[in-house]
Amino acid sequence: MTSSTDLAMLEPLRIDGAVAVVTGGASGIGRALTRALIGGGARVVIADIESEALATTVEELDPGHAGAVVGHRTDVTDEESVSALADAVWDRFGRCDLLFLNAGVTSGGGGWIWDQEPNDWRWCFGVNVFGTAIGVSTFVPRMLADGHRGHVVVTSSKDGGVAPVPHASVYAASKAALSGLTESLQHQLVETGSAVRASVFYPSGGLLDTGLYSAARNRPTHLARVAPGRGSMSFTQLVERVTEATGAPPPIADLDDLAAFVLAGVERGDFVIARDLDVSADVLHERADAIGRAELPPRNRLKM
Repeated sequence: MTSSTDLAMLEPLRIDGAVAVVTGGASGIGRALTRALIGGGARVVIADIESEALATTVEELDPGHAGAVVGHRTDVTDEESVSALADAVWDRFGRCDLLFLNAGVTSGGGGWIWDQEPNDWRWCFGVNVFGTAIGVSTFVPRMLADGHRGHVVVTSSKDGGVAPVPHASVYAASKAALSGLTESLQHQLVETGSAVRASVFYPSGGLLDTGLYSAARNRPTHLARVAPGRGSMSFTQLVERVTEATGAPPPIADLDDLAAFVLAGVERGDFVIARDLDVSADVLHERADAIGRAELPPRNRLKM
């Protein structure tokens, strides 16, 4: 059973001098995490499926190619690709201290759950759940074998991780799976007496300017939808849609501030890294009470 005593027995994990791997690191939260890690003195390997975005990000964040950032094209849904990433990390740096399993997509279907197609589930769960599981099964055994302090951060979402937003059913289900996966991982890491720990990260603070909304650009043709779905949209289009629906511009999250918040949580050894946890706790209490009455639990109240 995880306890504060278990965590206190470990030395604090320092960002300065650490070797970090960030999946989905060429854009959005992953890019902000990379920037924060470099600022904290870490060396970073960015794993991303988009070669052009990967090269651009490495050039921007390590313009002199001093070695602070290395890019490695990776398909997180493919075991051989992730194994090649791990080989490259250990060949170059000899270890991995921080593993950010951050790559994620939406299903592209949306709406009624009965209108979701099998490929929506295969695509979303393939990246979000199987991609994370492959990352864990590939990296964690090597990190454990090294025997030194390490940390795994899994990017989930309060949409599913705390309670679902019903009309994003596939995405919410995948993120609920990630929260359960990370809890199990943390319990087992403590149980085995290892020096590796895990955290689940729930992004928040407003709309997130990431590539999530246009993730279909990377969707394989063999997993394409048959019927039209919601389709991709740019972040600007999303802001316009929310503004039109609510009558006011939505708050926009500061990704650099969010990344700094994540690293601070890692250094403290927090298992849950999220803002507004009091609101989440209220929702979870309401859900527990409803379940205790054999009733439908309330949906998520996302706070931007």
